[in-house]
Amino acid sequence: MLLTVVIATTAAGQEMEPRAYSPAPNGTQFVLVGYGYQSGDVLLDSSLPLKDVNIKLNAASVGYGRTFNLAGRQANVAVVFPYLWGTAEGTVFEDQVKVRRSGGGDVRVRFSTLLKGGEALSPREFAQRKPATIIGASVSIVVPSGQYDPARLVNPGSNRWAFKPEIGISKPKGRWTFEVMGGTWLFTANTSFLGNSRREQKPMASVQGGVIYTLRPRMWVSGNATFYRGGSTVINEKENEDRQRNARVGATYSFPLNRQQSVKIAWAKGVTTRIGGNLNTIAIAWQYAWF
Repeated sequence: MLLTVVIATTAAGQEMEPRAYSPAPNGTQFVLVGYGYQSGDVLLDSSLPLKDVNIKLNAASVGYGRTFNLAGRQANVAVVFPYLWGTAEGTVFEDQVKVRRSGGGDVRVRFSTLLKGGEALSPREFAQRKPATIIGASVSIVVPSGQYDPARLVNPGSNRWAFKPEIGISKPKGRWTFEVMGGTWLFTANTSFLGNSRREQKPMASVQGGVIYTLRPRMWVSGNATFYRGGSTVINEKENEDRQRNARVGATYSFPLNRQQSVKIAWAKGVTTRIGGNLNTIAIAWQYAWF
């Protein structure tokens, strides 16, 4: 029954998003369609009667975002609707267990604003601006809207809210841009875990750094690394020995198809994993933007 940790512990903290605080003209809108595939092992507390856990997870998503003027500063709001399908398998005691799941995942909403170096500019004004250091702040929210059945231990949805306040700094230098971001995931309780149990998760801090090189306008490549720590779970007031302390690296390549369309290809891999998902990830997304 402990296969629930396959989904519950691998989602938060692992994302890497280069150019999360890049400026854009006021009134920019975009839609995106993406697909991602994750596979690999899930490392668990050695005291649990579960070993050799492996997952293969697909995720398709549709999103929409828009920039707007907030007290003279650039702000952005975006929402993503995911759909998940895949398998999880492992050995429980001496039995081999395999489950398949598919369904809508939890909706994700992100609000961000640029505190420094991000004045709200029209497209004409934006074209004349000079690159400058940017300091931004954001709040990501995971809404418990995904498919969830309390009688099942592996679900596409998490049946809880999650919030991540974050602050980031982006410094351009010629064709290079250097970024660092730090935030903390905060979780509400799942009060329908295995029917009537209560599952909580402690805060999980994460820090991300990246280097971006611009090949030409709207074409760039980045290298990123993230480290996240914490997130131990508590079930019916009993804390588990599953505190995470993991690191990942990744790369992203973005290239324009025309003035309004672009494609991003991303790859990520676990470097060190104490508890949680030691996963390989490949993803591709198409974006259409307009003023």
